[in-house]
Amino acid sequence: MFLPDQPIRFEPIFRSYIWGGDRLATQLGKKPPGSGIWAESWEIVDHREGESIVADGPFSGWTLRQLIESFPFEIIGHDAPNERFPLLLKYLDCQRVLSVQVHPDDSYGARMVQPDRGKTEAWYVIDAEPEAKLYAGLKPGVDRAELANAVANGQTEDCLHVLFPKPGDCVFIPAGTLHALGEGLLVAEIQQASDCTFRLFDWNRVDKDGKPRELHVDQAMEVIDFDRGPVDFVTPAAPSENGPRTLVKCDKFTLHEYDRPGAFSLSPSQIAIVTAPKGSAMLRSESQEYGLERGQTLLVPFGCNQAELILAPDSTVLVSTLPPTS
Repeated sequence: MFLPDQPIRFEPIFRSYIWGGDRLATQLGKKPPGSGIWAESWEIVDHREGESIVADGPFSGWTLRQLIESFPFEIIGHDAPNERFPLLLKYLDCQRVLSVQVHPDDSYGARMVQPDRGKTEAWYVIDAEPEAKLYAGLKPGVDRAELANAVANGQTEDCLHVLFPKPGDCVFIPAGTLHALGEGLLVAEIQQASDCTFRLFDWNRVDKDGKPRELHVDQAMEVIDFDRGPVDFVTPAAPSENGPRTLVKCDKFTLHEYDRPGAFSLSPSQIAIVTAPKGSAMLRSESQEYGLERGQTLLVPFGCNQAELILAPDSTVLVSTLPPTS
């Protein structure tokens, strides 16, 4: 019997944008709800912009919000049923360069007209076409005045630090970092569950009516961290003999990469999002086994006292965890 103290599988939420393609289906095995262009698959989310829905078991059809309201301790580790699940995991298929944007921190997000979390995030590159690139931070020495002048003249790209990614690369984007994903990338993203995005530049694009998309230049300039400078690929910590490689560790989440076949024990009572961007795996709890095919995701709630991750050969699994509950 499924209980709130066992891993939970949710249906993905698909988002359609003009910059998407078909790789969510062809490379990740997902089944979008219809024909068209699908750019994002939200795997785990509890936000006003979307709610994950349980895919199977006695709680099939329940939202993550309903689970937290009914079983707050089992899901998030404390009796706070009104608290939103703080992380969002998504897959992105970028067939066009995304807008140059920045996210605020928690303090700024809380002061907005419609309050929200800030947004710190990390990207894991699953696939990259030849010459694909992304933008992460500002070039060395670029200050507010130089960036403002570039934006006014449609030359924002000249100020951006450029990276040329390959599969397996990871980039950490703290709140306040100017960034953009380029075309030709398939990415897994772990982020704070937030919809706070300020677009600074949209590549001088216009819609079918000749109108540009709304920008948020003043807000973006206010929240950009001009002291950060360029952001480079993460240099992961060496894996322990029987553990993962840690890609990112910050106050919002820790991102681990498992890429060796074998069995690995997850920490007990540790909230975790487990997803397989490559290959397959199995997640075994005290009473259940859950197959994890490429592109599939499971939520391990706080109440799961025992979970073992078993990787097949040539597989990669990402595990995103929350900071320990105090």
